[in-house]
Amino acid sequence: MSPRTSYREALREALREALQRDPRVFLMGEDVGRYGGTYAVSKGLLEEFGEERIRDTPLSELGFVGAGIGAALGGMRPIVEVMTVNFSLLALDPIINTAATLRHMSGGQFSVPLVLRMATGAGRQLAAQHSHSLEGWYTHIPGLKILAPATLEDARGMLWPALQDPDPVLIFEHAQLYNLEGELDQAEPVDISSARMRREGSDLTLIAYGGTLGKALAAAEQLAGEGIAAEVIDLRVLRPLDDATILASLRKTRRVLVVDEGWRSGSLAAEIIARIVEQAFYELDAAPMRVCSAEVPIPYARHLEQAALPQVPAIVAAAHELCG
Repeated sequence: MSPRTSYREALREALREALQRDPRVFLMGEDVGRYGGTYAVSKGLLEEFGEERIRDTPLSELGFVGAGIGAALGGMRPIVEVMTVNFSLLALDPIINTAATLRHMSGGQFSVPLVLRMATGAGRQLAAQHSHSLEGWYTHIPGLKILAPATLEDARGMLWPALQDPDPVLIFEHAQLYNLEGELDQAEPVDISSARMRREGSDLTLIAYGGTLGKALAAAEQLAGEGIAAEVIDLRVLRPLDDATILASLRKTRRVLVVDEGWRSGSLAAEIIARIVEQAFYELDAAPMRVCSAEVPIPYARHLEQAALPQVPAIVAAAHELCG
């Protein structure tokens, strides 16, 4: 039987492996060294690899993300950790105007092999400035690859392939997943170009990613007890979207429900539904639906925070509506 581990520990082992395999790899960010990481992901790595490769930075996302881009241009393979996605907005200029554009603007002469890791999502009573799911914003930007590991295998296996990518890769780790535990088989690199079917079904397709995957699977389990077989697709890769896997499932079930912790307006869910309608409108037996977060800043009070987020009962209710 495989040993039990946690999402946090899987991420740490991925970091350790990358640091061991390639001397160009280093980790930098706020509190990643002496403190061991805000979410304890990098705990023990400073003692193992030293201050040259585990670098604590000032509280300046604009500064240290820019430094990471410079290091990537200089031949290094930096892993830059931003404490939470909300704080990444302070570094939008280097991420979007430099990292994402430089290959195009240099006519292919320069690439930015940068990996940017950050926590996303709500559910921890940390209020609006620490709880929003903004990964959908970044999926709008050409030149970036966006990953959202929702399983132990993906947490362990996505980092090394991301480091091999010549262009910037952003990895969004839902903060509610760090304590997720389970068995992890021998670590293998993960295909970071495709979605994955996590549960097979025939009556409708549930599309989820990151922190919403577990809720989608729980909803599918409840629906199964009611005679509705829901297929669950884990997007995993938010840019570029794997249209082929989404459409293959849709053509089997003919109904689709997208679960997205982002806000409804201008959401990733909206993009997915638009693509389905553009490419497979006549395959649908019902209008696509989505369950998103309420259009408010995420509240601090626990009962309000939970009410603002997609939850299993809302997913089940939407599935019932879809299936008539």
